[in-house]
Amino acid sequence: MLPSMPMGGGGKNNRLSALYQNLCSEDQQALMAFAEFLKQRAATREKSEPRQLQLPGESERPPQESVVAAIRRLSSCYPMLEKETLLHETSDLMSSHILKGRAATEVIDDLEVLFSTRYDEYRNELEQD
Repeated sequence: MLPSMPMGGGGKNNRLSALYQNLCSEDQQALMAFAEFLKQRAATREKSEPRQLQLPGESERPPQESVVAAIRRLSSCYPMLEKETLLHETSDLMSSHILKGRAATEVIDDLEVLFSTRYDEYRNELEQD
């Protein structure tokens, strides 16, 4: 069941709920992970502190990790990255797995490269300021 939605937006909430109900459980999990990703992105926007270099967290990649779990793991390891810069590429990679059947291990490899590359860009940007 789709978690409770805030009041308002009536038609949008009904449409989202109907879409959710018509997905298989794996796709429902992917949708929830994506929603959590967007929520985390919104929380990041609210922080208006001056940016200081933050080091990425350490987290071992589990042997049988899902793409959704990898996005969660990488997002928690790299909280300093602006999620909107990752949104398009992350969703493209997720789609290549879910919709096109691309192997999870390949997608996770690409996600790790993506987050690492964005971290290098972040670090270089702060060093230039």
